[in-house]
Amino acid sequence: MIPEEKTKKVVDQIFKNYALDYGLQEFSDYKIEKILEIREKEPKRYYLKDLKTGADRFVYDEEKQTSKPEEIVRQMWLYKLNKHYKYPFDRIDTEKSVHLGHKEYARADIVVYKNDKFTPYIIIETKKPDVKQGVDQLKSYLNLEGCEIGVWTNGNEKVILYRPYPKEFEDSLSDIPSVDQKIDDLFEVKKTWNDLDPKFDFSNIIKQIEELALAGSGTNVFEETFKLIYAKLYDEKMAREQRADQEVIFRKYRDPQKTYDIINDELFKKAILEWPDVFETSDRIRLSPDRLNICVAFLESIRLLELGRGELEIIDRAFEHLITEVSKGQKGQYFTPRNVIKMCVKMINPQPNEYIIDPATGSGGFLLHSMYYVWKNLPTVEAQRGYANKFIFGLDFDDNMRRISQALMLIAGDGKHHIFKRNSLDARDWQGYESEEARVALKPLLRDLESTAENRENSLTFRHLNFDILLTNPPFAGENKGDQGLLRQYSLAKKDGRLRNDVERHILFIEKSLDLIRPGGRMAIVLPQGVLNNTNMAYVRQFLFDKARILAVVGLQVNTFKLPAPARGTGTKTSVLFLQKWGKDEKKPKDYPIFMSVSQKPGKNNSGEYVYKKGENGDFIFGSNGQKVIDDDLSQIADEFIKFKDSNKIQF
Repeated sequence: MIPEEKTKKVVDQIFKNYALDYGLQEFSDYKIEKILEIREKEPKRYYLKDLKTGADRFVYDEEKQTSKPEEIVRQMWLYKLNKHYKYPFDRIDTEKSVHLGHKEYARADIVVYKNDKFTPYIIIETKKPDVKQGVDQLKSYLNLEGCEIGVWTNGNEKVILYRPYPKEFEDSLSDIPSVDQKIDDLFEVKKTWNDLDPKFDFSNIIKQIEELALAGSGTNVFEETFKLIYAKLYDEKMAREQRADQEVIFRKYRDPQKTYDIINDELFKKAILEWPDVFETSDRIRLSPDRLNICVAFLESIRLLELGRGELEIIDRAFEHLITEVSKGQKGQYFTPRNVIKMCVKMINPQPNEYIIDPATGSGGFLLHSMYYVWKNLPTVEAQRGYANKFIFGLDFDDNMRRISQALMLIAGDGKHHIFKRNSLDARDWQGYESEEARVALKPLLRDLESTAENRENSLTFRHLNFDILLTNPPFAGENKGDQGLLRQYSLAKKDGRLRNDVERHILFIEKSLDLIRPGGRMAIVLPQGVLNNTNMAYVRQFLFDKARILAVVGLQVNTFKLPAPARGTGTKTSVLFLQKWGKDEKKPKDYPIFMSVSQKPGKNNSGEYVYKKGENGDFIFGSNGQKVIDDDLSQIADEFIKFKDSNKIQF
């Protein structure tokens, strides 16, 4: 047997080769090198000892770079079945023949038998790494063997199916029964808020809900998923703050109708009252009780509130998946890559007492990561919550985007937010009852203008505000032809005193953004590169020179905004423009230094997939949050800007 240190290296190498298919996340609490016995049976060919039979099983050929990660996953499940669930090995079999009639159909990876050591009870499938293929394979095994419980796993993701034979598959379970439990016992286990797990892969959970519960349901995937998230948030909030025993009631019950009644009536309906601007009061969960029961199994054991930064970033990435499904480039909206956002925030350098706004909030990425950045300088959780609830503001005309950003801020900021559904570009949208909440929140930030008439007008339009920082990626597509009421509000919509007829939205956002920040305030805005170099955009550039100091221009590589198939990204070449608004009486210099940089490594390949850094040994590099580090140059660009700013004595 090779030493434990060598065992760990061999296992790491096996999973490095199959990082997209298999992993070891569900065994993170175990020291795998202390459990598995691996030996070099032939030169550079490694085998492990089967925990059930003691036989040698091939796992890795160092020269040919071939390996069997599924065997590692299977052996770890054998260990869990025996040590955690307490099943003796004489009730467990591996590579059990599954027959179709008299002919062998396949071999099941693991079978757990009932007390009679003959009747199949649980079947575990590890060979198929893809969730859909794996679950389909598992269902066929369960049908042929008349088995009640099936587990599909690739070491990262896991699905547990329940089939009360001879009925059809009713739903999935959140766990399998231990040796001294019955299946019905699983539905009676109560949990408290402290029992919930704050470490999970939310992207995988969302994908499994879509594939296994919502596919073919005829419902809006985004809407129903979002309702469940809010119902769970409300349950956790009540458990943590009001229930004496902190019991959570968002869980599966034996009767699917009871599950529906509790999730819909006791949680979702009350979540609507708690956060009334997210759903209509008449709304309800539109999933059938059986489908809802499947969804709940994936969510009931995780904890959303009071997550650390690393876990919030995981949820952020899950919402990226939801947004991609919903928008897919509609209205010129594209999900801003988080590495771009982090670069912008680092360069803008927000401070704890500065008010921040994104007038095209989208999923709230700029706001969320600004909050992360400021949190580093705040001493307590209470101070962090206070900052999130006071200094962060967002506006968006798209209701789905607004609700996603609200959910992220609810999770991160302990239940309060300043995210509003408003059309940032149009002052007419600030009139009437619907705008009242936003007007009340923003009123303290109205800028004091020179005359009473100007202040009166500003109190109606909310055009000139005193934000310290603005970060945004406005929608590129779409003109405003014929809407003279809107165009009249903007200098950039006029030429020689007459209105232009075809001003694109991102041009208007430039002017609007400058109006929203105070003199001396700073901003970062993502723009099509043509704004900065096309001859017909010279009037825009002159407007910028008149209104603000150009701090920096960072050209983004063309793959930056690409998305993996089947979603669409944009091939538009983009840049990030960093500005500092001239002070009221500031003398504008005739010449000054501007930081210019072009990104060569966007952290994505030509297919829109993220590319991650690897060390000299070929292993992925992980950051302090436990996530793989994106292989880009944007953080380096931000560092170079900071050096440039300091050397040129530029003051924020």
